[in-house]
Amino acid sequence: MLWNQIQQEAVAIGWDFYGPVILFGLLIALGVPIWASIGVGAVSMLVISGVLPLSLLGESLFDGIDHFALTAIPLFILTGDVLVRTGLSRKFLDVAEALTCWARGGFGSATVLVCGMFSAISGSDAAGAAAVGRMTIDRLVESGYPRPYACALVAAGACTGILIPPSIAYIVIGLVLGISASTLFQAALIPGLLILGSILITNIVVNRRYAYEGGGLITTREWAANLWQSIRSGWYAFLVPAVIFWGIFSGRLTPTEAGATAVVITIFLGFVLGTLKLSDFPAMLVSSAKVNGVILPIIALSLPLAQAMAALGVPQGFVFAVTSLTDNPYVLILLMIAILIAAGCVMETTPNIVILAPILKPLADQIGMNEIQFCIMMITALGVGFITPPMGLNLFVVSGLTGESILKIAARAVSFVIFMLMVLLLIAYLPVLSTLLLPDIYK
Repeated sequence: MLWNQIQQEAVAIGWDFYGPVILFGLLIALGVPIWASIGVGAVSMLVISGVLPLSLLGESLFDGIDHFALTAIPLFILTGDVLVRTGLSRKFLDVAEALTCWARGGFGSATVLVCGMFSAISGSDAAGAAAVGRMTIDRLVESGYPRPYACALVAAGACTGILIPPSIAYIVIGLVLGISASTLFQAALIPGLLILGSILITNIVVNRRYAYEGGGLITTREWAANLWQSIRSGWYAFLVPAVIFWGIFSGRLTPTEAGATAVVITIFLGFVLGTLKLSDFPAMLVSSAKVNGVILPIIALSLPLAQAMAALGVPQGFVFAVTSLTDNPYVLILLMIAILIAAGCVMETTPNIVILAPILKPLADQIGMNEIQFCIMMITALGVGFITPPMGLNLFVVSGLTGESILKIAARAVSFVIFMLMVLLLIAYLPVLSTLLLPDIYK
C-alpha cells in the first residue's frame, strides 16, 4: 500500500525536476565546468521545488566532503604523480615489456599491462592515459602500430584506472551508497583483471589479423634472463603496489592509510634514487591539487542535488516508470548498462556516480541484484563508456596528447569496446564474479 502511494507521488514529478535537469544539460553543452553546472542545477531544484530549505545548502556542501574515506583520493593522486616524476613508472614498463617480449604484439601487450600496473596505484583513468601515453605511443608507432590504433590501445588500457583497485571511483560510490571501500576493492579485483584480460586478448587478435608487430624470436633462456634483469633493476618500484594490495586485502590498512603509506614509499624511493628533489615538491603538489580540486567540488555539490532528487521521489519514480514497461530483470540490467555507458561517454566518473547511483540502486534492489555486484557493474559500465565512440573521454585525452584525430582513434577503439562489453555482461549476470573473494555475508 505504501509502495503504491510512493509510486503515485513519484509519477507526479514535474518541471521542478525537469527544468533544473534541462538547465544542467544546457550548461554542460555550453562548456560550463561540471561542478558549476551541478551547483546551479542543485540550487535551482531546491528553489523551484522547495522540498528542502535552501539554508541547508552550506551544511550539505560541508557534509559532502567531511568524510575520512575521501582523504584517500588526494593521496592516491599524489602517489601517481610521484611515480611519474621519479621515473618509477618506467620500471613497470620495463618489466611488462620483458614479460611479453617473446610474443607477437609483445610491446602492445606490455602497454596494456603497464596501464593496469599504473592504474592499481593512481586510481585514475585520465592520469593513466596521459602518463602511459607519453611513454608508449611513439614506441608503439615505431613497433609497427598505426598511430590511431596505438592511441586507442592506450585509451582502452587506461580504462582500468577506475576498474582495478584501489580506485577513486570505488571510494566515491562506497561513500554515496554506504558501502566499505575496502570491501569494494576486494570485490573489484577479479572483474578488473577480466577487463584487463579482454583488452590484452583484443590486441592479440587484432595484431594477428593485421600483423602490426612481430614476435621477439628469442629463446626461453633469453626471455628468462631479460625478465630477471628487468625485475632485478626495478624491483623496488613494485614495493608501492605490493604495500597497497597487502595492506588493503589483509585488512591491516584502510584505503586512506594505504594511500598515505604509498606516498611515503614513493617519495622515499625518489630521494634514494636521486630522481626527486625538494624543489620538485611545489610543482608536484600543485599538479595533484589541481586534479583533486576537480573531484571534491563535484562531490560536495552533487550531494544536495542527490538529496533534492530523493526528496522529490525521483529514484522511486524512475523505478516505477521502468518497471511499468517491463519487469524482466535481464532487460532491466541491459537498460541500466546502456544508461551508464552513455553517461560515461559524456561526463566524468564522480558526477555520474553521485547522481546516478542513488537513482539506479533502487532499480537494482527491485530486481534482486546484490549491492556489491551493482557497484562493480556500474563502475565497469562507466569505464567502458570512457572509450565508447564517438564521445569517450579517454579518446579525447589521448587525442589531446598526440594531436591525432578523435574520429580515427574512435574507429580503432570499436574492437576494444566489443570485448569489454562481453566481460561487462558477464559481470552483470554472474554475481559470483563480484563476490567470489568476499565473506559469505556479502553473497
